[in-house]
Amino acid sequence: MTSSSPLIRLHPTDNILVAKAALSLGQDLPDLGLKVRAQVPAGHKIAAAAIAAGTPVRKYNTVIGMAARDIAPGEHVHTHNLQFVEFDRDPHFCEDVTPVDYLPETQQATFLGIVRDDGRVATRNYIGILSSVNCSATVCRKIAEHFTAERLAPFPNVDGVVAFTHNTGCGMSTPSLNFDVFRRTLAGYAKHANLAAVLIIGLGCERNQVGDLLSSQSLATGPTLVPLIMQDTAGTRASIQAGVDAITAMLPAANDVKRVAVSAKHLSIGLQCGGSDGFSGITANPALGAAMDILVRHGGTAILSETPEIYGVEHMLTRRAMTPAVGQKLLDRLAWWKEYSRGQSGQMNGVVVAGNQAGGIANIFEKSLGSAMKGGTTPLQAVYEYAEPIDQHGFVFMDSPGFDPCSATGQIASGANLICFTTGRGSMFGAKPVPSIKLASNTPMFEKLRDDMDINCGVVVDGACTVAELGEDIFREILDVASGKRTRSEELGLGDNEFVPWSLGIVT
Repeated sequence: MTSSSPLIRLHPTDNILVAKAALSLGQDLPDLGLKVRAQVPAGHKIAAAAIAAGTPVRKYNTVIGMAARDIAPGEHVHTHNLQFVEFDRDPHFCEDVTPVDYLPETQQATFLGIVRDDGRVATRNYIGILSSVNCSATVCRKIAEHFTAERLAPFPNVDGVVAFTHNTGCGMSTPSLNFDVFRRTLAGYAKHANLAAVLIIGLGCERNQVGDLLSSQSLATGPTLVPLIMQDTAGTRASIQAGVDAITAMLPAANDVKRVAVSAKHLSIGLQCGGSDGFSGITANPALGAAMDILVRHGGTAILSETPEIYGVEHMLTRRAMTPAVGQKLLDRLAWWKEYSRGQSGQMNGVVVAGNQAGGIANIFEKSLGSAMKGGTTPLQAVYEYAEPIDQHGFVFMDSPGFDPCSATGQIASGANLICFTTGRGSMFGAKPVPSIKLASNTPMFEKLRDDMDINCGVVVDGACTVAELGEDIFREILDVASGKRTRSEELGLGDNEFVPWSLGIVT
């Protein structure tokens, strides 16, 4: 299409076009020689040509559904005439693997990180309070609340004291997959590089006994990992005071750090998208993918997740799998999800949330098409289960739900030290103890929500830059944020309530 056209053609074989801005009924489309046949919001699709009932609708040359009826040229294409239909997808394992031109370490980009004694590199420096069970959540919160900005002023290198509380830890079956995943998540936070020290608080009679948690996850107590049991500490008031005392003792050592230049290979970035719209797969997601391609060349790690939101385009990832076994593991996770969600009204039935639909996304296939782009184009090196420690550099996948706080919690537990979060509708998100960079898919939303958004990716549709150029800008912003630059979500104080471990099992 011409630069002045109100429409975007994403691939020569597509039979739909995307509206750059709202289209009016009867509006002339000179490039196509037709008129718009409905009111069409920005980011939504119209038919580029006649589409017969029962034939595929293609976006980015990928099937996103079947025409539910005959669709005329210029007609709005959305949930009213686009049908979600399963179709066979050949995984073509490893067929699209392209070798990465890795940079030698002397040429790798650097950022100012905090190097721990064991070599792990942090992007932030918090003290964490982990609840073993919901019953200790209030005590954890009260301890964290004690450490106000005024009380932390003598410790300028400590970013804060944060409580990680949740709604489980008891009333759950043991042994079980649910219990294993839960403990693995807690351990991932206890070991996280961005936590200089951790206080773990239990009630005392819960299923998730603190002592068993420590031993099962190879967590050794000491000055930087202190357990506290409320029933052994004379109850609520005494436990709060004991926790305050413990963290007060941790603060001097936690503050005794400095940032030094380290390679970008120490960056592990969790990729998230929420409140997606019709522009997410055109601007923010591919631009973030371009940044991840740069990161991988510099030795870093990009973590794609949200398994239900690659459904329908998983074959694009299996084609990039380094080995057939890696590709098959991804398919196995999807098969698990289909069984897990059987009979439930989950996204595996193709339905996306109201905000996605209002933004122009008709079904999960279309959403997945954009979501997968966050991972860029480099080979898929490995597939991990939720909160499993990630030990492979490059582009990897971690199984998780699509619910953003839950997915990001797993990525952080796996070792992510920064989150990049794309949004089209305007998700407000933070995820302590890591910084979160918010990328807006369109300029109107970015302008409306400037307090929450870090980068405007709408400039691609506006014609101000290319996806590749924006990817370079995003990579530079990642280095700055990893070096200590505060993101919008950090300035707003977000991230205290986004610790959401994945709960797979029943409550007993």
